[in-house]
Amino acid sequence: MKPTILITGCSTGIGRYCAEQLHLLGYLVIASCRNPDDVTQLRSQGLHCVLLDVTKSDSIQSGLQETLAITGGRLDVLFNNAAYGQGGAIEDLPTDALRAQFETNLFGLHELTRAVLPIMLEQGNGKIVQNSSVLGLVAMKYRGAYVASKFALEGYTDALRLELMNTNISVSLIEPGPIVSQFRANSLRAVKAFIDVEGSRHNKSYQKTLARLSSETSSTPLTLGPEAVLKPLLNILDSQRPKPRYYVTKATYIFGYLRRVLSSRWLDRVVGKGS
Repeated sequence: MKPTILITGCSTGIGRYCAEQLHLLGYLVIASCRNPDDVTQLRSQGLHCVLLDVTKSDSIQSGLQETLAITGGRLDVLFNNAAYGQGGAIEDLPTDALRAQFETNLFGLHELTRAVLPIMLEQGNGKIVQNSSVLGLVAMKYRGAYVASKFALEGYTDALRLELMNTNISVSLIEPGPIVSQFRANSLRAVKAFIDVEGSRHNKSYQKTLARLSSETSSTPLTLGPEAVLKPLLNILDSQRPKPRYYVTKATYIFGYLRRVLSSRWLDRVVGKGS
C-alpha cells in the first residue's frame, strides 16, 4: 500500500509544491486547502484534495474524515504546513491580530494533531512533521506575532516528541529560512488589515517593509525555492528514525549556530542590524 500523507496549506508555496512532487513519486497524498477554488484546481491536476481550514473546528474534523475515506482509515504522515506571518511592532499589534496568528499557526495545528494521534496510535506507527521557521530559533523586530507562534510551536513539538518517545510515532521540525512562496503577499495583507501604519512611531520602518513585501521578487539573501523543504521532508519519510530537527537554507544554519555561541546581548546586536 502506498504511504499516505496529509499536508495542510497547499494552496501555494511549500505545501503545494510538496504535494505535487510527492504525488508524482507515488505517495498517496491528500492535499488540503481552505479555499474551495484551490481545492478544485488541485483536483483538476489529479491530486486528492480536501477542504480544510485550520482555524475552524468543523472544517478540521470534516477534512480529516474525508481524508480517511480516501486512505481507507490509515494515515502514515501528517505534515502541518499551514501558516502565515503577521507583521508589525508588538506595541502596534491588536490582540485580535495575535489571536488570529496563533489560531492558524498553532491552535489549528494542535486540534488536527490531536485528532490524528489516536489513528496513528491505533495503527502502531506514524510521523508528524511540523513546518517551523528560522524565526522559531531567533527573534526579529516587526515580526513579533509570527516569532511568538513559531517559538511556541518549537516548544510544543519538543514536548510532544517526549510524550511519544515510547511509541512508534516520530515528531520532527523542519526549520526553513527564506523560501520563495506567497508568504510575503500574505504578510502584506495581514499588515494592512491590522496595523495603523500612518499612526505608528515605526512608520518609516513600515514603509520599507511594505515596499519589500510588495516586491515581485525577494530581496532577502540566501532565499531558496520550495524544493529545499521537499528534501528534508523526503528524508523524514524515508527514515526509520527521523531526526528531531532539519535546518533548511544557510540562514537557518547561521542563526542556529549564532544562537548557540553568542550571548543574548551579542545576538541582539547581530539580528538587530539585519531585521
